[in-house]
Amino acid sequence: MGSRRRTTLLGALAAALLVTPLAPAEARTATVEPATDLFLVTLDTPGAAGRSAGLSTALDRFRMTVQQDAVLVSVAAPRPVYRWTTALNGVAVELTDDQAQDLQADGRVVSVERNEVRPLAGTVAPASSAAPVGAGRARGGAGVVIGVVDTGLDADHPLFASTPGLADDPEGFTGPCQTGEGWSASSCTAKVMGARWFVDGFGADRTRSSEQLSARDDDGHGTLVASIAAGDAGVRVRTDAGTLGRYSGEAPDARLAVYKACWTAPEPRDDGCATADLVTAIDRATADGVDVLNLSVGGPAQVDTVERALLGATESGVVVVAAAGNQGGSRYAAHPSPWVTTVGGSTGVERTGRVVLGDGPRLRGAMLSARSVGPARLVVGADVPAAGSTRAAARACEPGSLDAGRVAGRVVLCERGRVGRVDKSAAVRRADGVGMVLVNTGPASRNADLHSVPTVHLDARAGRVVRRWAARHPAGELSLRPLGPSRAASRVLDWSGSGDPTATVLKPDLVAPATGRLGAVPARVRSSRWDLASGTSVASAQVAGAAALLVARHPDWSVSAVRSALVTTASTTAGGSVLDSGAGRLRADAALRPGLAYEIDPADYRRWLDGRRVRLNTPSAVLHAGQDVVRRTITNQGRRTRYFSSSTSGFRRHGVTLTPAAVRLKPGESATWTLRVTGPDPRPFDDGYVTWTSGDGTVTRIPVLLTR
Repeated sequence: MGSRRRTTLLGALAAALLVTPLAPAEARTATVEPATDLFLVTLDTPGAAGRSAGLSTALDRFRMTVQQDAVLVSVAAPRPVYRWTTALNGVAVELTDDQAQDLQADGRVVSVERNEVRPLAGTVAPASSAAPVGAGRARGGAGVVIGVVDTGLDADHPLFASTPGLADDPEGFTGPCQTGEGWSASSCTAKVMGARWFVDGFGADRTRSSEQLSARDDDGHGTLVASIAAGDAGVRVRTDAGTLGRYSGEAPDARLAVYKACWTAPEPRDDGCATADLVTAIDRATADGVDVLNLSVGGPAQVDTVERALLGATESGVVVVAAAGNQGGSRYAAHPSPWVTTVGGSTGVERTGRVVLGDGPRLRGAMLSARSVGPARLVVGADVPAAGSTRAAARACEPGSLDAGRVAGRVVLCERGRVGRVDKSAAVRRADGVGMVLVNTGPASRNADLHSVPTVHLDARAGRVVRRWAARHPAGELSLRPLGPSRAASRVLDWSGSGDPTATVLKPDLVAPATGRLGAVPARVRSSRWDLASGTSVASAQVAGAAALLVARHPDWSVSAVRSALVTTASTTAGGSVLDSGAGRLRADAALRPGLAYEIDPADYRRWLDGRRVRLNTPSAVLHAGQDVVRRTITNQGRRTRYFSSSTSGFRRHGVTLTPAAVRLKPGESATWTLRVTGPDPRPFDDGYVTWTSGDGTVTRIPVLLTR
């Protein structure tokens, strides 16, 4: 995945010089010091990862620190909070607004940004589907290290145990195991190879009192993301609702490196990831030598310091995967850079069950449990309030509201609202009930949750059927029957971040299932240590795991070849446009055999960033008004000479001509194709696909957007 630069003996010299004090600032005469804030300052030369061969890495970094100090001394700035010399050449430093403005005007500085806290991309409530337990695979990803920049990890979970499938230690990874509260040196294992944590940007004094200052996960988000990407294979899932089968991550033989840069605050709305901590995590992960980097964090639809750091990671040979964000209705997709594989969210597999009303109706709803219930008596929650409770509380099955004497051994009908869905089933269990029928009272989703008793969640119409049946059959018995997973046509979720039609790069690149995904969490989050989550976070984690499979199978592939394989083998989604879905839904198995690749010289990314006219050979294309030609270069990724035929689809309001119609390519040989578009300026846009199919069945497809 590209050469890894090694630190020489000069590294010790450079490290010593890093702690040398800056020249003292001039004494201030004012009695009141001006207010300062933390700023991210990026210099106009790249970090070590983006520089051409020549100087040793240690000497290169030493020169960067000298340059950084010179810039800071020019405005009498204090010692920086963080320095970046690998993925980026820059610092995080406390500045006044005047100092920040002076640095922005300095020709040696490319950007000055105020530190800010960004949200994790896994905060959306679970929607109407849940991934099956066996969603991963038995093997895959050996020798690959996935860096996870998130809320840390519960390293004690069974999904992160060392297993024989891990093979030898990966070459090139040199990350440390940084200890801290609740995280000792023994927390790092053959599975969890390294750990770091960064809190100076967020502020240790701003964290929740229960938050541990270490790589230990107190929130659950990072553990769940890591488990989806690289959780061990064949781990049994035991929950309050029973055993749900065995779990596997997308790349179960991959290793993990933990970079905790996201924290919880006393007020949940203040939770998140400070950009100074994120950039530092990216910089250190790049220096440590991870192969894949997952960033399940939202952000603005612009190239900023975080994106510049991710460019440095890409230049170092790291496959970067990031979440598109969960604010599709209010802002465009995060991580708009062409060097990032940006992942949106789609529907996935739905787990369903059935309520069988005696010899009468059979009603289908959402059900995660694999355990049947009944025949058993049905009681309506409102009819069995506990002493001191109310009918309204019992109707919603609030905690402590149900009379155990009348609920024991029965299924309870509970209405949605007032308390959390899983709180209702917990109340039924505490009253010795054996199951729950959860019904909506208006338009709302049906959710397959991790309930304390087997539960079927019905929509409002089906709920009315159950109520009428219960009124007519006061002693009637019903059954709850799991139906297992079912797959409907995949569609992009409304809240998934969609692309900016005015941009020059199409985002997101692809989508993956993002609703009700099962994964690991710490015991302090949920006693069973399993939970469901939704959001583009979990979609990104799946793509990161798929990327690890590709890196392990094809270690000679470039970063752009890995990204191309993920994007060009995706399947179409129902409805919407390529601005919502990109290339479509992830197909990890198909990505292992893509046929063709759209390769990009990493140097072209920096030329593009610097504003130079360069044609990026991305596996997608955007044409604005006045443009009528797309050119891309394809390369045979196979080991045999193959014929590839071309075709187009979509483009409802425009005519398109693709040449050549077919090509014959030897292994590693390339050809350039041209797409010409005719028709009126798109209002607001038109889209379609260019597809190349080989004689042995490989399909390589990219989306094309025509926009104003």
